[in-house]
Amino acid sequence: MNVLRSLLFYLGYFTAMLVCGVLFLPPAPFLPLGSRYRLLNLYNHFIISWFHLVVGVRYEFRGREHLPAGPCVILANHQSEWETVYLQLLHPPVCTVLKKELLNLPIFGWGLRLLHPIALDRSRPSRAIKQVLTQGKRRLEEGLSVLIFPEGTRVAPGSRKRYNKSGAVIACRAGVPVVPVAHNAGERWPGRHWVKNPGRLTLVVGEPIETAGRTPEEVLAETEAWIEATLAEISEVPRPVRDEAREPA
Repeated sequence: MNVLRSLLFYLGYFTAMLVCGVLFLPPAPFLPLGSRYRLLNLYNHFIISWFHLVVGVRYEFRGREHLPAGPCVILANHQSEWETVYLQLLHPPVCTVLKKELLNLPIFGWGLRLLHPIALDRSRPSRAIKQVLTQGKRRLEEGLSVLIFPEGTRVAPGSRKRYNKSGAVIACRAGVPVVPVAHNAGERWPGRHWVKNPGRLTLVVGEPIETAGRTPEEVLAETEAWIEATLAEISEVPRPVRDEAREPA
């Protein structure tokens, strides 16, 4: 049954991508940024709803009232593709830090280019860090929030990876709060397998973590502690206590 549901899900997934590419991409470059986000994110709304309807996923969203009125840095754990879709809808307009290869994908990548992402070349890590810090602060000054996955890559449920402090650095330099987000999306939408799983998908938004007068290390430590504690509460897969990757950044 999960295989059939997943096949039907991907039928709608790629059909919607093609339809939105034909209808939405041509006019999008001529729209103001806010209107462009609203138009292109119609695809994201559809995917989130289609996933719920076809796969049988029950959503539980908590804490969205904690989102600040102005720009912020959103730091979330990264398990699957689902959160890259949904978090675009959480506090728009939002600029996502991502690998530049995604921009070359037909239709999907073309749409991403229009949303002012920070696209990194991971083969040049020192340059990528400078790019995140410079462009991230600039995006916040332009009124966009910045979404960063501090683990840097997808991490399977039940695994743990050291958090990178670049998001906390951006927030401290810009004087904006960090909003921590935790979810168990990888249990429903596995990161490295195409078959999807029905069940409960929980996403929790934490209270903003203020950055004024604090170091990035302090902010990151509080963010990581909150995300890991929340994951331990909402995950069906047990969380590891420690990981050899969790050495100081």
